Amino acid sequence: MKSKFSVLSFLLLTLLLGHTSFATGLPELADKAVSENVAEPAAAIEKLRTLGPAGVNELMKRYADEIKKHIDDPTLKPDAEWQRITKALDAVSGQKNSYVSGLYWYTDLKEAQKVAVQSNKPILSLRLLGRLTDELSCANSRFFRTVLYSNAEIASVLRDRFVLHWQSERPAPIVTIDFGDGRKLERTVTGNSIHYVLDSSGLPIEAFPGLYGPQAFLRNLVESETLFKSLADKNGQNRDFALRGHYIVSNNKISLAWYTDIAKTGGKLPEGFSVAVGPNGEITAINITSLAITKAAIETNILRSMTRTSEALKRITDETAWRTIAALHARDAILDSRSIALIKRQNPSLSDKEFAAMLQKFQASLALDTVRNQYLMRPKLYAWLSQDPSRNDLEKFNEKVYAELFLTPRSDAWLGLLDKDAYTAIDNGGVSKN
Repeated sequence: MKSKFSVLSFLLLTLLLGHTSFATGLPELADKAVSENVAEPAAAIEKLRTLGPAGVNELMKRYADEIKKHIDDPTLKPDAEWQRITKALDAVSGQKNSYVSGLYWYTDLKEAQKVAVQSNKPILSLRLLGRLTDELSCANSRFFRTVLYSNAEIASVLRDRFVLHWQSERPAPIVTIDFGDGRKLERTVTGNSIHYVLDSSGLPIEAFPGLYGPQAFLRNLVESETLFKSLADKNGQNRDFALRGHYIVSNNKISLAWYTDIAKTGGKLPEGFSVAVGPNGEITAINITSLAITKAAIETNILRSMTRTSEALKRITDETAWRTIAALHARDAILDSRSIALIKRQNPSLSDKEFAAMLQKFQASLALDTVRNQYLMRPKLYAWLSQDPSRNDLEKFNEKVYAELFLTPRSDAWLGLLDKDAYTAIDNGGVSKN
């Protein structure tokens, strides 16, 4: 008995010492990740990265004072130490400007799925052009980093209630304009991004196409988490039935919201448009060009009509109407102080007046993107999620999204930027290949 006790005691002591060694090793890794010794950071960063969110958390905790100073004062000039801190944070987190968000992103979906199973959380999977760590990833993903992931409330929800993953669809096309006097202007020229909400098996249950304002994005997250939890005890046909019901009800809400917006703006409804009113005076159904969208019925013909619903809304809503509708949702596009501070840091040469004008214009554009993505793109996604065979294969579904929703199919290597019918008076149309 004594011998057995000694062995057990030894094993317990070994585990405790190992745990202590691991715990005390994290601060040391955090120090080495930001070391001035060029030989130390790479290995430390790699180890912290393999620790997942714990690696990011350790860096955020270790350099909390410096991080707070740079968030609170966007005019603070970055010194060499700050540059090393942000470089380490971005590499460990898998996201540029991660010092504001403190988020960790998996780039291996299978790893994300394992964590999702263990934590019983949904996966938020971002598809983008370029990489989330790139300064010049596609425009939408840059805005995600600035106005969504940096938002304090959104970052908290993402950190605590989702497993995060991103994957590059293809490199982001970059154009450089050389003015010939030493000045150059570098920009990305096209590209779109989408957030998928996946279950632990990696299948999409929801999707947010393009850019949304912070409050609209937050609502999407909360509603998607609720949907994920509602599916926990369902499988097979019961699960499919629940999802189809969700898509129909959600699509109906979109149409009703559009109708309410048109009514508020005094817009003229087209011929063939009608609404059904319930016993308490509430609108329960909408007919758009003979397309019925009802609140309760779950019918195949309704599912097939979802794609045509967005086309109908696009046809009967002109540019002026869209801007007027966007103004109704201006609150959804208001940025929080952390996002504003990050934008200010990115634009140090602007005067207060210039910055205020830029911010106002950007928030108006953000509101416009929000309503267009919600009213035009989301119904098509609901139709595909309801009945398209590709919904059971994320890669095939994503390929369909980029080809038919974003109109940038993989078969077009030039992303629609090269028009072979257009004469340019440049040798080979300006095309060169390295």
